[in-house]
Amino acid sequence: MSRNEPLLVVDNITKHYAIGGWFSRDRITAVAHVSLTMSKEKPEILTLAGESGSGKTTLARMILRLVEPTYGRILYEGRNITGIRSREEQMKFMQNVQPIFQNPFEAFNPLKKLDSYLVGTAENYTAEENGSSAERIESALNLVGLTMREIRDRYPHELSGGQLQRVAVARALIASPSLLVADEPVSMVDASLRMSIINLFDELKAQHNVSIIYITHDLATAYYISDRIAIMQRGYIVEIGPVEKVLIQPLHPYTRLLRESVLEPGADPAWGEEITLSSLEKDEFSRQGCKFADRCDVRLRVCEIREPPYTQIDGREVKCWLYSEQRQDAAVS
Repeated sequence: MSRNEPLLVVDNITKHYAIGGWFSRDRITAVAHVSLTMSKEKPEILTLAGESGSGKTTLARMILRLVEPTYGRILYEGRNITGIRSREEQMKFMQNVQPIFQNPFEAFNPLKKLDSYLVGTAENYTAEENGSSAERIESALNLVGLTMREIRDRYPHELSGGQLQRVAVARALIASPSLLVADEPVSMVDASLRMSIINLFDELKAQHNVSIIYITHDLATAYYISDRIAIMQRGYIVEIGPVEKVLIQPLHPYTRLLRESVLEPGADPAWGEEITLSSLEKDEFSRQGCKFADRCDVRLRVCEIREPPYTQIDGREVKCWLYSEQRQDAAVS
């Protein structure tokens, strides 16, 4: 395996779900033709952002191998992880790519002591040359501001949500991963602790060379922590690039809508979990052309009939006819 291989390559990943029962032929495309790359040489924090139903969590679950893609490839350090079959290969992948979920109380069995989770993780993933299990556990806990003495013999309900989320992060770090996939990791944490976890992610990137995929509906924290941001809408990445460019000077009309809907850091934006499939037209997923056309105040005729291509502009990619040199030819053909 070449040392120059990217850390992660998502190559044309698509996921279809059947709707209307087992015998229905109706399909929803939850993730559509998504491609992105994360460098191995330069760790980064890449945010996936978008309203509910945009596909960001489905994409994350495919990267974690919790959901199988309908087609496309996901390469980790050059290895096609969609083709993993053996338990040994799966364990190796899980050591390198660790999840952090939204609700820490759902990540732990309420009847099981927390230290048993950490010990089990250390036994599964700690090699002898990397030090003892106890050392690895204490080191991981120290990184998140905890010690083994604070959690020994304690059950999940005996900790606050913020403490428990820190234990979840520590559990992931015991494996010494190179990539964390964090799905709304601070949405259920008190505001007073939210930024401490966000700052922890930044420290992991800067000091421990850990890359992070951060899924959120909070553009304020996304702007604070991210190197790049990918805006997702109805299964597609519609704009991706450096966070300063995408959020300060957004190109795609959908990105502009999201930014304009942000209230203040830590507040729930108006476009967040309130905009769901039930409050939008049911056929938006299957609509021809741009999925955002009916909600766009600058749409062109071609937007309603043809899917826009990706255009490279100003250091980012944007999926919008407004910026495509092909739009005149497409409109008349």
